[in-house]
Amino acid sequence: MQAIKGATILTPEQTIANGTILIEDGKIAAVGSEVEIPADADVFDATGKYVIPGMIDAHCHTGVFADGVGWDHSDGNEMTDPVMPHLRAIDAIHPEDKAFQDLQEAGITTINTGPGSGNLVGGQTAVVKTCGRTIDDMLVRFPAGMKMALGENPKRVYGEQKRTPSTRMGNAGILREWLTKAQAYMAKKAKYEQKLADFNAGAEDAKEPDPFEIDLKLEALAMILTKEIPAHIHAHRADDIMTAIRIAKEFDLDLILIHATEGYKIADILAKEGVPCVPGPILISRSKYELRELNPKNAAVLSKAGVKVAIQTDQMSAVRHIRLDAAVAINEGMSDENALRAITLTPAEILKVDDRVGSIAVGKDADLVILSAPPFDIAHGRVERVLIDGDVVYEKTE
Repeated sequence: MQAIKGATILTPEQTIANGTILIEDGKIAAVGSEVEIPADADVFDATGKYVIPGMIDAHCHTGVFADGVGWDHSDGNEMTDPVMPHLRAIDAIHPEDKAFQDLQEAGITTINTGPGSGNLVGGQTAVVKTCGRTIDDMLVRFPAGMKMALGENPKRVYGEQKRTPSTRMGNAGILREWLTKAQAYMAKKAKYEQKLADFNAGAEDAKEPDPFEIDLKLEALAMILTKEIPAHIHAHRADDIMTAIRIAKEFDLDLILIHATEGYKIADILAKEGVPCVPGPILISRSKYELRELNPKNAAVLSKAGVKVAIQTDQMSAVRHIRLDAAVAINEGMSDENALRAITLTPAEILKVDDRVGSIAVGKDADLVILSAPPFDIAHGRVERVLIDGDVVYEKTE
């Protein structure tokens, strides 16, 4: 049994002054201001400090695009075909990537990582802890989402190859084409399975059907059509965001908007449609045309409009700066409470892993960050200790 005592605990549903957290078998066993500490507990005195849940980035490429090495370890984009839904992040994530240690030391304990945006459909993302010997040890949820992209990236990649798509019309058209193929495939497979079931049950006049040929791409796309996983659609410009919404409605997809850089222009529409957004990175230059309207107020405007917002950093080791991104959002008008939720509980909810992570509650994983000051006092709030599943993975020694 472990105990953390004396800290201000931000759960983030509530603030507990002079609180105590008990940890047993990697899970939170108790949390509150009147928790009795067992005599045999290993006690960490956090008096005067602050405890928050392990932070979560809902969209990045850590471990897939390698940090600080060259092309031979960069596995984020299979840019040989615009539609690659059968690719899986877990086949590329490198647990020994140096970025994972950076994230641990910054208090980021869970990430959603996966393919980049070079393809129209890039493949399946994975929610992982930032500590583990193998990807199998690190997994929280897989598949977690289907990475897709509209706008500049896929049309540039394949336009330069003199291939389709080379326009925004091409992006949308090919995406609709493949989703329609997947619908037809699902219907054909359902008929085959019914015929096979009738045959096995000895139904009158039932004949054994011809073997059904599995198509890995269409099997993968079927997961978003059945809502087994959401469609994580990369879109920056407001018009691309609206295209994503139209396609999601046409095919009844669970849509999560990645980046939503111009979301602030249509925040009321996003709120009305109930589309969660994962805006960011905030601290980035206008490196391409579709980022011309990049504005640091985006997350704050979306949050005030009632959109479910999870702040992201997009990068590899740069994920360690997610607290700074959230602090910028506060400076632009987001409340401290919503900013904390945007890097803890809200991404957990969007990724459907809030039963395990994202808040400090009994039964959840003991992923905790102990800070020397309130979380958004970046100048003074140093990370002093980080726990993942109850194990101390980082402790400040200076």
